[in-house]
Amino acid sequence: QIQRALRSLCIPLERLHVMKGHMMQDICKGLSRQTHTQAKVRMLPTYICSTPNGTEKGSFLVVELCQNQVRTLLVTLYGDGNMSPQMMYKIFDMPEAIMQGEGEALFDFIAQCVSQFLAETTHSDTNSSEERLPLGFVFPFSCRQTQLDKAELLSWSKGFSCSGVVGKDVVQMLQSAINKQELSHVEVVALMNDTVGTMMTCSTEGRPCEIAMVADKGSNCCFMAEAYLVEMAEETSGRMCVNTEWGCFGDDGTLNDIFTPYDESVDEESSNPGEKRFEKLVGTLYLGEIVRHALIALTAEKAVFTGTDTAVLKEKGVFTIQHVLDIINNEDGTTDVKRVLEVLGLQPSERDCGRVQQICRAVVGRAATLHAVGLAAILSYMCQTRDMETLMVNVGVEGELYKGYSRFEEILQSVSRLLSPECLATLLPSRDGSGRGAAMVTAVALRLAAQRRAVNEVLGPLRLSHADLEKVQALMRQEMERGLGKHTNATASVRMLPTYVSHTPDGTEQGDFLALDLGGTNFRVLVVRVTEEGISMASEIYVIPAAIMRGTGEALFDHIIDCIVDFQTKQNLMTQTLPLGFTFSFPCQQVGLDKALLLTWTKGFTASGCVGQDVVQLLREAAHRKQHSGLQVVALLNDTVGTMMSCGYDDPKCEIGLIVGTGTNACYMEEMRNVGTVEGDEGRMCINMEWGAFGDNGCLDHIFTHFDRVVDETTINPGKQRFEKLISGMYLGEIVRQILLVMTEKQLMFQGRASSKLQTRNIFQTKFLSTIELNGLALRQIRTILNELELDASFEDSVLLREVCQAVSLRAAQLCAAGLAAVVEKMRENRGLDRLSVSVGVDGTLYKLHPCFSHNLQKTLKDLAPNCDVSFHLSEDGSGKGAALVAAVASRTA
Repeated sequence: QIQRALRSLCIPLERLHVMKGHMMQDICKGLSRQTHTQAKVRMLPTYICSTPNGTEKGSFLVVELCQNQVRTLLVTLYGDGNMSPQMMYKIFDMPEAIMQGEGEALFDFIAQCVSQFLAETTHSDTNSSEERLPLGFVFPFSCRQTQLDKAELLSWSKGFSCSGVVGKDVVQMLQSAINKQELSHVEVVALMNDTVGTMMTCSTEGRPCEIAMVADKGSNCCFMAEAYLVEMAEETSGRMCVNTEWGCFGDDGTLNDIFTPYDESVDEESSNPGEKRFEKLVGTLYLGEIVRHALIALTAEKAVFTGTDTAVLKEKGVFTIQHVLDIINNEDGTTDVKRVLEVLGLQPSERDCGRVQQICRAVVGRAATLHAVGLAAILSYMCQTRDMETLMVNVGVEGELYKGYSRFEEILQSVSRLLSPECLATLLPSRDGSGRGAAMVTAVALRLAAQRRAVNEVLGPLRLSHADLEKVQALMRQEMERGLGKHTNATASVRMLPTYVSHTPDGTEQGDFLALDLGGTNFRVLVVRVTEEGISMASEIYVIPAAIMRGTGEALFDHIIDCIVDFQTKQNLMTQTLPLGFTFSFPCQQVGLDKALLLTWTKGFTASGCVGQDVVQLLREAAHRKQHSGLQVVALLNDTVGTMMSCGYDDPKCEIGLIVGTGTNACYMEEMRNVGTVEGDEGRMCINMEWGAFGDNGCLDHIFTHFDRVVDETTINPGKQRFEKLISGMYLGEIVRQILLVMTEKQLMFQGRASSKLQTRNIFQTKFLSTIELNGLALRQIRTILNELELDASFEDSVLLREVCQAVSLRAAQLCAAGLAAVVEKMRENRGLDRLSVSVGVDGTLYKLHPCFSHNLQKTLKDLAPNCDVSFHLSEDGSGKGAALVAAVASRTA
């Protein structure tokens, strides 16, 4: 019989693996908004998002509600890594009547304890109302928390049953009681349970502790989860401590098969049968009872205490945890066991002593093993959600079972290693319980609040209101009108250049066309075949050597013709004369569809004899020199127009082109009657806005921040392309870098130490923004970027970095939307429509690759131009296919 009893209390390893899996499923259930209400493991958010970093300083008051006591504590931290906080304690015994009385009386009693404690510990001068004294409240009951200082009691336990508290905000109740005591300088800043307090207590000496376990009368565990997975809280960046409330694990029946008849008896006799099933297997409140029921059963089977009086075993609660611990912690012989049993009024034989000791060891060993299963589930969950190969983490441990059972730590370590070999947990014993931790939570909360104010002050100027954006939209509209006006065009910051493209594709275009795309050190030659079935292309990329970029214009255009000839030969096109569209991405003044004067070279080109000349003519002359007669240049365009045209083939409503990449620009179809710079009033013409220069006349100075000015001053064209410098990929990374420098200087990041790499211009690439803002991206990957910049980044630094990137890229998208809103509203008014339905062809790496840019742009555009339905198409090869389509449309309409 005794072997059978021991076997029933021993759980095989594969069953532990299954249980760990169930616990992990329950963790996910508890965190998810959909399944939270059905979850047995409640996973309550605590709103604690940071562990101490050692810089906390000041005095903090702590009130801890214990079994039948109120503990008060005054902790002074010196910002020295919290190595040696000064602490003063006082413990007040609580009359039984208060635990079952009215809620108000309970909180009045706590407030009186605080008042008396402060009178004894603080000098009259510090007790003045000027010096604010933050208070942390340790309240070891199940609460629904909605902020760090707001929590409704869900249910009482541990012998408390005060009326009028369940469903109320306990922080508010305590604060009201404190105010009655005329302690107006005491402010309740944080509420937590004892488990969270333990985690923070263990998080002091420069080593974050991210899990805490309490193995006491009850059992519980908390850990730092990725905030975006805690769906019950609004917080999405960083981490948040979650209180698992794992005592209820198994209330849905998943533990039924390991429940022994002894456990069933304990459950039936408890005040809450069927509830907190896991806790009843592991809490010290129940272990003595499990042993008592096992001994009753074994006595009935005549396996122990034969022929002696065992009536004492019928008394509930007679076998305490202390008895059990005394019996098992004694390794040598059974004399102590005999003494304990005799004190209880039993007359054990030598054999009885051995058997009772075996049962006690099995019950307590099982409790330790089950704690290890819970810990293993949390370790594996953290490892998976942080996307790590191995997890190294500190675990704070506290409670009667941990302290009282000599093998608890060894079992916890070995079993959790077996179940979660990918995790290495270091156990930290909690000194002075949860009190010191509560002071830490309070201190961290104040540190973070001060940091938050400082961060908002730095990022505030980048955050644009709806009114700010409406003002930008109105200014853009004003500058557009000036750019279109015959007499104001010369001084307008937005040039509004006519392109002589009067039609977008209508789908009837057919034939073969050549396209040429010159916009940088490489250029492309393409042949584009347009048929009823669609468009097919062949292309080749040619390099322009540096010597040719900086040589004579003749040499440059001769080289281009050589490449065209090479391409046509390879494609067997030498015998045909095909219409050619030329994408030329340099500032030009167009005077016809196939006539454009180069205003200035950019992008490293300095070829002589070209500025002020007609680019198409230069190409024709080179063809003539090279005796290449089969060249018919019908159109010259820039990449923005090409983008609009390439999308226009698939969607006839596409009448706007937008580029948001290294640079930014837009074009759209304007009514000819509004284009003062070109003769004629009939039909429409595509206008190349050149909006990157918007604001060069000072009209946007009110939204430029200190960071923008610094970035502008260090560019090759200070004071020029000001709008582009707020939006385009070439500058966003540098803006972020400037912000990081200021935040580091203000001691808000990287412990106030900027690496020499961070002080290097353009080291922070815009593609980093795209990586950092990917939602749910493990912060480890952000840290990798920071490590590349030789920055020693804490977890909080990574969270702040993401916030900085979000502020910069959101502003870029919003400003781009404000510009676009001016365009679509003008088109709507031009056409006298209540609602405009229009499409935009978009190209550019920032729009295509950044995870939030397009969403933020579209959302802002809807807010600013509610009467326009705007859809967006990603352009496929605007400068190549677009150029051919301009040529095709020109041939169709010629």
